[in-house]
Order: sequence, then C-alpha cells, then structure tokens
Amino acid sequence: MKCAEAGKMSNGRFSHLLRGAWLLWLWQVVFVAGTGSKLWEVPSVSFTSSSNLSKSLQWEPHCQYRHLQDRVRNTADIPPRLDGTWVSTRCEVRPGPEFLTRSYTFYPTRHFQALQHYYTNSGCEDPAYSLMIRGKLRLRRASWITHGGTEAEHHLSKVGIVVHSLAAKQRLASRLPPSCVGLTLGRVVPGKLYELYNTRAGRGCLAALGFSMMEMALIRVETQHHNHGGKVQELFLGDIHTDWTQRTHYRPTGYQQPLQNTLHHIHPCPTCALVYRSTEQHPPVLPRSAAAPQSLAGRWVSQRCETRPNVLFLTRDFTFDPEQHAWEGIYRHYSDPACSQPTFALRASGHYAQGNPSAKVSGATEFVFKVTQVSVTAIEEPTVKMLNGTRPGKCGRAGGWEVGVEQDLSHTDGCTVLGIKLPHKEYELFKTELNHRKHPVLLIGERPTDGSSPDRPQRRPTSFQAPLVLCSEVETHPSHRHGSGFNSKQVQLAASGTEKLAHLVLLVLGSMLCSWICVY
Repeated sequence: MKCAEAGKMSNGRFSHLLRGAWLLWLWQVVFVAGTGSKLWEVPSVSFTSSSNLSKSLQWEPHCQYRHLQDRVRNTADIPPRLDGTWVSTRCEVRPGPEFLTRSYTFYPTRHFQALQHYYTNSGCEDPAYSLMIRGKLRLRRASWITHGGTEAEHHLSKVGIVVHSLAAKQRLASRLPPSCVGLTLGRVVPGKLYELYNTRAGRGCLAALGFSMMEMALIRVETQHHNHGGKVQELFLGDIHTDWTQRTHYRPTGYQQPLQNTLHHIHPCPTCALVYRSTEQHPPVLPRSAAAPQSLAGRWVSQRCETRPNVLFLTRDFTFDPEQHAWEGIYRHYSDPACSQPTFALRASGHYAQGNPSAKVSGATEFVFKVTQVSVTAIEEPTVKMLNGTRPGKCGRAGGWEVGVEQDLSHTDGCTVLGIKLPHKEYELFKTELNHRKHPVLLIGERPTDGSSPDRPQRRPTSFQAPLVLCSEVETHPSHRHGSGFNSKQVQLAASGTEKLAHLVLLVLGSMLCSWICVY
C-alpha cells in the first residue's frame, strides 16, 4: 500500500495534501500502545462509542444540531447483530455513477438475501434492473485495520436479474460480453427473473456488470439510543472502490452510507417503507424530492464521526462565502470510530468557482476549488517532535511546533514531510438536498480510493461523501474562524503520557520515511 493511498482523507478539497495522514495514524498506534490503551485488542463486550451527546459533540461545540438535541447515545456491538432487514433511506449514488437502492435481509442461519435496484437517474425514479442475491455470511473477527469494524467472509449461491424495460435491456447488452448476452439477455423478458450466476457457473457476467458483494467484507452496526426510549440502528458495509476496474476484488477499509433496520429507523422515512415492500419484480419508485436551496452560503458540518478508507476517522467543518467565492474547511482527525480521541487537525482555505450542472449526476453542480492556505495543529507530542525535526523552510517554522498550537504552512508552500504542496487546484462535484426532516444537507464529491487527487476535469468525482448538515446560515466569513476546534482538555489528554515514547517514535519514523522515499 502506498503512503499516498492512506493520505486520502476524503476531505472534499485536497487529498494529495494529506499523504502524511498515514504517518500520523501510525504514530497514533504507537502512542496508544505505549499508554496502555486496548486499541488493538478484540473487545468481548459491546463497545460504547459515546456515552452522551455532550461527549460525542466535543469536536463541534458551537453547533448543536436540532435532531441531536435529545442527547443521543451511540453504541456499537462487536460482533454485530445482523438478523433482520436493512434498507436504504435515500437514493444512493455509487462511483460510475450508479444509482440504486438496497434491501438486505440476514437470517439466524447465517444466510442472506440482498436486493439491489438500479436506476437510470439520480432520484431513483426510473428503474432499469434489479439483482436478487443469495448467499451465506460468516463473521470472522474484529478488524485489525479498521478499528470498530468486523471482518467477514461471504459465499454467493445465486444471483438473478430482472430487467424492467427494453431500453434497460439494450443498455445492459452493450455492457456485457457476447457470451452473457446470448446466454442470459437474449431471452430476457422485462419483469421476469433470470439466473445470472450460480455455484456451477463462472462470474464473468457479474464482473462485466461491475458487480461484487465485497462490501460484506467489512461490517459495523451502530445503535442510536434516544432519551425518549426510541432507537435507530444502522448497518455500515464496506466502501465501493472509485475505480471500476478495481471494485470486484477491492477489500474495503471504509464504509458506504449506512442502511437502516426496518424496525428501528429514522422517522419519517417514506423511502424506507418503499424499499422494504419492494421485490425484484416490483422495484421501489422513489417520489421526486423537494427542491433544495442551491446556495452554499453558511456553515456545513459532519453529522457523525466519519470513517474513510485507509483507517481515517474524522469530522469535517466547512464555511462558504458566495459573495467572496471563499471557503474554509477544518478536518479534525481521531484515532477511534467515535471521534473521541483527537490526533491532529488541518485547516485549509482558498477560493472556488461554480461551473455547469453535471451531465452525469442530475441536480449536481461542477466546481473548481483552489487551496491557497493550510494550517496544522498537532495534538500529540510524537507528531510535534517529528515536525520540529524537519529542515528549515520545509514545514512551517522549524523548531516552533507545540502541542495544541496551530501553525500556518503558507510561507513554506506547504509541508514536505506531510505531502502538502501549495497552492493546489481540484475539480469537484457538489449537490444540495433536503433530509428526512426537510433540513438542507450538502453532498461533496467522494475522494478517489487510491489516494490520488481530482486535479483535472476527467478525474472529477461521480459519487459523494457523507452528507454535511447546514449548521448556520449567518456565519459566512471563513477567515473569521481560527483554531483546530479541539478543547483544551482534549489536547491535554492526547498530549499526556507521550514523553516515554520519544525514542520508539523516532525508530518508527525512520523506517516509515525510508519506505515513503522509496515509493516516491
């Protein structure tokens, strides 16, 4: 794995700036090992990700979301309890782009049945075809790569396809090899189920469709407990590779947007009911969603602790000023899936230009972003020692790094040891929607899985990261906010107990830098 891959933060702006994130995460592993944490031990009981709202929102002290004001407590069980049916809560967009809804049912016998409904548009209003997938799932162990997740193995027994129109049949025929068209699509009648794969047949037709159930290789179930007694259960399955040629064998280290349990889901959720009642012959047709405000003005923040491929846990905090075409993004990084143990933060800013409506994803708009300024706040002593060891003029003020103190990297044009280079331009995809409570949310383009940067138009994303919620429409001047957003107690907790690791950190750093230089 290249270090550049792990540097991808899916931060919506500058993945190539963050190649050093993998290094910082490894230092966090060393830090945890030296201070006696159980980070790498497989838990035998339920893992509580946050005990109450005030703790879970320490990374966002000034934005109390309306839908979280009832003090939600999140828990995650390892191993996860999967029995039941889990469904999409909205039209999902996968790289390509592909538009789909999902309904997965797991049985106590370890068997599962999955329905995937594919559409021609980003509103999931025009069904193209549906896949009916059956197989068996075996949970293996707590993931040693993605903390908080569970590794699993799946075995497919049957995959069937139902085409919903002649036009969809023609589009599929153009994608599949002649052998698949002759054996399967040649006799397809819209509305009837045809077998695409069984245990006696090869998977050539599945691969041609870009089909894979490798998402089941990484699983996490979270439960939100509300103080009024209700709860919401969410199923996180592994992420889909952004490169079509890699997706059929890619083993995920991040997650897709979650499915929700049909017995414990958000309210209201009309999509949940439609997907739950669907069959392979009768796919859900989602109602046209209400138009969302097109303005980016205001402050948009993460709704949860987000997990990215290559073992990154973070929250995002964006402010846009349309009048000045200015933006600022704060990316707070943590060592755990609850975002309770901060490691470092990056603050980037610059300008943007709005382009044309997307020809690939209806309702989305193309943007070009320029990063002109980046600041870093180190929360751990090992990171401070590393940054202070860089040569003058290469990474901020040499010898001036301190725990919890932000440093601007502009005067050194970035930071070579962290892979940050200024200025930088990226081609983006944005979309605004209304969530189930009719509150505005912002979708920002998904970062390439391999850690590369969308630095040219043909690399522009075709899918999205987790939605950001509008926190404030008043605060529209990015330059007025400073700092990492971590409170002093968090900084003190992260910094304490690290002095005894200095010699170990230097050894690890040396070997990592050597491998990094070899890669580049």
